[in-house]
Amino acid sequence: MKEQTRILQSIPVDETTGAVSVPIYQTTTFVHDYPGQHKGYDYTRSGNPTRQVLEKLIAELEQGTTGAAFASGMAAIDAVLRLLHLGDHVIAGNDIYGGTYRLLTTLAKRAGVETTFVDLHDPDAIEDAIQNNTKLLWLETPSNPLLRIIDIAAVSKITKKHNILLAADNTFASPVGQKPLALGADIVVHSATKYIGGHSDVISGLVVTKTEELGKEILFVQNASGGVLSPFESWLLIRGLETLELRVKQHSENALAVAKFLETHSDVKEVFYPGLKSHPHHALAKSQQKYFSGVVSFRLKDDDQKTAARVVTSTKLFKLAESLGGIKSLINHPATMTHASIPKDRHADFGISDGLIRLSVGLEDAEDLIEDLDNALKQVYAEIEEHQSV
Repeated sequence: MKEQTRILQSIPVDETTGAVSVPIYQTTTFVHDYPGQHKGYDYTRSGNPTRQVLEKLIAELEQGTTGAAFASGMAAIDAVLRLLHLGDHVIAGNDIYGGTYRLLTTLAKRAGVETTFVDLHDPDAIEDAIQNNTKLLWLETPSNPLLRIIDIAAVSKITKKHNILLAADNTFASPVGQKPLALGADIVVHSATKYIGGHSDVISGLVVTKTEELGKEILFVQNASGGVLSPFESWLLIRGLETLELRVKQHSENALAVAKFLETHSDVKEVFYPGLKSHPHHALAKSQQKYFSGVVSFRLKDDDQKTAARVVTSTKLFKLAESLGGIKSLINHPATMTHASIPKDRHADFGISDGLIRLSVGLEDAEDLIEDLDNALKQVYAEIEEHQSV
């Protein structure tokens, strides 16, 4: 079966009532038949029927063995980092989400886990960063916010050689757009708040492991730490999965149209979108992704923060907000918003500049979105030119 068919047919019909939609088991406690004997559930933190459907679905979709749902994407990342111990070392890409950077450099560091940030496109840089205590390599592809593409299969060869776990943040591509486990990753993480939820109405995170052994460790962390996803929010994600491929396909088509427009705009210096043939990793993205995602970043010609602030507050359809992956288009200034937790003196190392703008291209008509951006850019730069001529 094709993936969209398989997703829909994998969602079970309720055996008790015949309900087509998965029921929301909004309960904390389950009755035991006898002390220590129950029908598979005893307490919702340890397991819930609605959440279990979601976890099985995402595991199947990512071609893994075990899925685990958490209360946020950061909780999911934290669960993976809890596999590490005092004195362990992590290698991470130097173009990652600001929240992940913050977690690695604060809470993980306080727990005695050190991180080295490197360019994951350079095999020699990865090899040079590996230490005797390196236990995990963390990558994002496409990365946030520059949409860089990492060769998952190539990196996995290095991690396997050194017996290092490879974790891939697959949020931007989504599970219908990319299969990191099939390419050699050991763990996949999603901020399911984004494309999987898809409607900007649920905060959630998902982890999928390649092996059952690793899955048991993640499920232990999930139960022991308690950052689980609620039954209702699990149901929202199941609903999101039903239309995921249809939405991601349209997000990608709209984003490519927007990226092509920006690439020819006189007020834009640089466009970052793996679907463009001009993107340095276009061929790699095409080989390991089915869709190019709905995120587009671009740098203004003067690369100035004040100009960027005026642009992101001048659009009408693109709303100035954090996050991405929802049906409505959003616009964002990474340096002061999503990546503000990265110290200013390290922005250049991560490719973040004052004139960088990130778009989450939604499901509105692409022509309307292009017109909105064009109007905002023309308005801002016309005002700048008028001010300079006075």
